[in-house]
Amino acid sequence: MSISRTLKEYLDREQVKYNVLPHREAYRAVVLAQLLETPVQEMAKVVIIKEDDWFVMIVLQAGCHIDPLRLREVFMTDDVRLATEQEFKNLFPDCELGAMPPFGPLYGLPVYVDRSLTEDEYIVFEAGTHSDAIRMRYRDFAALVFPVVVDFHRSPTAVG
Repeated sequence: MSISRTLKEYLDREQVKYNVLPHREAYRAVVLAQLLETPVQEMAKVVIIKEDDWFVMIVLQAGCHIDPLRLREVFMTDDVRLATEQEFKNLFPDCELGAMPPFGPLYGLPVYVDRSLTEDEYIVFEAGTHSDAIRMRYRDFAALVFPVVVDFHRSPTAVG
């Protein structure tokens, strides 16, 4: 399988420079960063949350976890949680389950990016499959997606 058709057509139409990075199959962003020899701070992972009755795409560094308390603060509700794969699998029809790219608007979802991802020149992310990634400039990504930038993460070593 190649990268998401929806994503490829969009990036090509917008004439954005990007590199497709084929790799061995990987199901975790940290492992993918290792396979691609990419700094973990450039490697993005996508998490889908359910806020009330809406799905929202959260994008953060591979080695970080979402702080649930922070989610409640940002969305000003206690009714926010991680969505299950069963709940969101049909939202990304041209992607392998769990390999959706961080281009929420292509799939009707708002995108929130953790501030830590904005600090590097490049961003690397799964491209709709577990064996292809894309590397592009963060500023190009942001210009196409218009994400809301928020501090969502807690480091893997944080207690809580």
